[in-house]
Amino acid sequence: MSEENNNLGDDIKKGAEAAADSVNDFANEATGIVNSTENKKMLAGILGILLGGFGVHKFILGYTKEGIIQIIVTIVTCGIGSFIGLIEGIIYLTKSDEEFYQTYQVGKKPWF
Repeated sequence: MSEENNNLGDDIKKGAEAAADSVNDFANEATGIVNSTENKKMLAGILGILLGGFGVHKFILGYTKEGIIQIIVTIVTCGIGSFIGLIEGIIYLTKSDEEFYQTYQVGKKPWF
């Protein structure tokens, strides 16, 4: 009976180690997806189209000052300024991944 308990304990340990490895693999893959340039491009482009007036796409790319300016422009123009975000979202999505990365993440070009 004690040999069965030892085997059961070993099986539980192996199962727990396998589960921990799976969780670590999943976490590493999720981190890679979140930090990838394509993900920022898609996210910034879609948010620029949908919520451009609120400057959310600017905040995603790390342009805090420009995001605040976008909010103020939208408020002052009674929403007309949100077309800037719409245009930027379309521009983001039409650029190649490399061009987007070089322009907006490496070059830090905040507008258009």
